Amino acid sequence: MGPEANINSIRALEKQIEEDEGDAIKLKRARNSLLNISTRLPPEILGYIFVWSLVHDSSWHFEGLQKGSYNFLLVCYHWFEIASRTPELWSFWGNTLQDWKKRHHRPGATPIDLVLDGDKSDPDVLFDESLQTAVKSRVMQDTIRQVHLRSNDHDTLTSIISSLTPDGEGGQNKNIESIALENEGDPGVDISNFFARSRLSRLRSLRLYGRIWISSWDHLIPRTTLLTAMSLNIDIVLTVAQLFSILTSNPNLQKLSLSGATLPNDTDASTPKVQLRNLSTLALTGESRHVFGLLHRLILQEALDDMWLSGSNPTAEDISQALAPYIRDYFRRDARFQGRLGVYTSSSHSSISIVVGVVGAQTTAQVLKPPCVSFTVVADRPPQDVLGRLLVNLSAIIPQERVVSFHAWFSMWPPEELFFMMPNIETLCLSNLLLSEGFLQPDPAGPHANTKLFPSLRSLCLEDVTFQSEDDWGHLITYLAHQTSGGQIISLEVVGDFPHERPGMVNGIRGLVKEFTHRRNLMAEENE
Repeated sequence: MGPEANINSIRALEKQIEEDEGDAIKLKRARNSLLNISTRLPPEILGYIFVWSLVHDSSWHFEGLQKGSYNFLLVCYHWFEIASRTPELWSFWGNTLQDWKKRHHRPGATPIDLVLDGDKSDPDVLFDESLQTAVKSRVMQDTIRQVHLRSNDHDTLTSIISSLTPDGEGGQNKNIESIALENEGDPGVDISNFFARSRLSRLRSLRLYGRIWISSWDHLIPRTTLLTAMSLNIDIVLTVAQLFSILTSNPNLQKLSLSGATLPNDTDASTPKVQLRNLSTLALTGESRHVFGLLHRLILQEALDDMWLSGSNPTAEDISQALAPYIRDYFRRDARFQGRLGVYTSSSHSSISIVVGVVGAQTTAQVLKPPCVSFTVVADRPPQDVLGRLLVNLSAIIPQERVVSFHAWFSMWPPEELFFMMPNIETLCLSNLLLSEGFLQPDPAGPHANTKLFPSLRSLCLEDVTFQSEDDWGHLITYLAHQTSGGQIISLEVVGDFPHERPGMVNGIRGLVKEFTHRRNLMAEENE
């Protein structure tokens, strides 16, 4: 039976299932037997897909099993048979100590994922002697794959860490691939002994959060060399030399997050810069001088697609000076960004975010798709003028001549210089602005008087724009008349809640633009 016949048969069976015709179980089995994945994939590949879907890890933390995780066993007998012969699927004790009590006695040498979600655990269930013995047995067999523990119970977390710590002196090689420890209560949990006695040569992900104590970082330098994700948010001071030794020893690092005291605050100029060729996500949180000081010491490559910086009370100039060299070099190096660019910007009371991506030449929706890169800066409630200047400064670093799509969410109107730097904008979307006199027109007393802000504009979208009176619609019509005065045709979309509409407004707009879409989002209409 060919692919087209299969598709038609599957659709016919699905229709019978939906219309409740005949035995639903038999119909589903017949449909599933026609699915290509049931017969064309080798059993080993299908089993790997099952494992990936069941214990898919975000690299930052393992969230445990969700309800319905094993529903794929019910799809068909073929899938059930393959799952039964895939031991990795049965290597999970559960998310709580209650689950551990039920499943820890399972025999076998398959590596397990040791996961504890303290918020879901019954406080009356303890990490008793039987569980301690089971964990120690797994440590001796070296059959623990992931250790992800989250709790605010100091005694429980300390006891589990103690059971995971190899006996005797000296370090022992372990096959643990991922560690995530979170302690949100007092006092802190000391994990120094565990790391001192465990050589984690296969460790790929490390996340430490909260009140976690480590007396020395020597266990990560250079014993751990395969890290792809590291997130540290603990009250332990790292020096630049210590951090850079870890980064240098782990050239495959893809995600790095540092916050709190783990962000180095020393300025040892003798420590050379470190190059992170594969880093895709960078998040730094702390005092501004430490955040941007460390950024100057990192050499980032084209793989980066997300940067998050959070500093206390930075100035626009401080941030721009720190980011400008990196962003400028980034776009110059990365060939993916040599084409038409789209820019998404947003600002709030404490942050500004700019996302830059490649816009397809034939696209109409102007939706940014990979490749793209995001720069987010969070400050401690800076004045709006600081965010406005920062927006202009950062946008000036982007190759302005290639920007053809600009989407902005502002709580304030940016200076006109921002848009004059981008003369090739074809699509413009603005949100949260007051429609006032002089809307989207240059300052008549400024250097750009009597010129068009957007000479290449083809499409304008206004979202949730504030209209204070019915006369405000006149400001929009005035702008459209100015924009189309040279015979240029544009389209317009207005989205939001509009309490005031002047009679004839729609006809007036349609006479000036090629296509006009007017949509209301009134609460009364949504409730209906």
